[in-house]
Amino acid sequence: MSYQTELLKDYWRVFGPTGVALAARAKVLGDAGQRLVLPPGAAHPVTIRLRTSDVPTYREVFLQQAYRISLRRPPSVIVDAGANIGLTSVYFAIRYPAARIVAIEPEASNFALLQANTSPYSNITPLRAALWKDNTEIHVIDPGKGKWGFQTVASGDRPGIQHVPGMTVDALMDSCGLEAIDVLKIDIEGAEKEVFADASAWIDRVSVLMVELHERMKTGCNRAVYAATAGFATEWLQGPNNVGMAREGMIAGS
Repeated sequence: MSYQTELLKDYWRVFGPTGVALAARAKVLGDAGQRLVLPPGAAHPVTIRLRTSDVPTYREVFLQQAYRISLRRPPSVIVDAGANIGLTSVYFAIRYPAARIVAIEPEASNFALLQANTSPYSNITPLRAALWKDNTEIHVIDPGKGKWGFQTVASGDRPGIQHVPGMTVDALMDSCGLEAIDVLKIDIEGAEKEVFADASAWIDRVSVLMVELHERMKTGCNRAVYAATAGFATEWLQGPNNVGMAREGMIAGS
């Protein structure tokens, strides 16, 4: 199936019968405007940008439910690292309205929309920062993969388009007053290699991990994640590059 055909299907899935016209307008007129969409089960619409990765992200999160998991009990604390425009955070807030959710996103334009999309949800805390191996300033770079593809690098590696605080997971937990994380979702475009390089200070305080692996972008990502998560009892594939891991007794039926 061609990319254009798949894109048209995404617009149809997300916007309904008007989706094809929106896709054509976006292509012919270069319309990169924004549209409101009401997610299933939501009381508040979210804003997504046309001609960006927001459309397939919406499809993955809300229509395909890429982050649906069957937990034995509702989570109290969720961290969404690489939150982009907040769609996964909103999905979690709808599914687990009593959970405290921390949504971390480093890139400025994504973060602005993250704040707008999560503003109706008092249990979501947006944080402009990035998970990293150290607590230091890091650079955001644009490798040209679209709004979901911004990467973070050490400040001395490459010049970045923006600078943000880099935080270890344990530093994030301390700053937010979190004793434990029930669900840690990580989609950070290859920085999982650095984050998991030494997870000893925090990994025992995480119950469920949902990680998108980017070995195709940075060699060593898979090895770092799997070496740090040897103590997790259950593992499953959540998608082509997404892996879920859970402590014993966390997943229903396990």
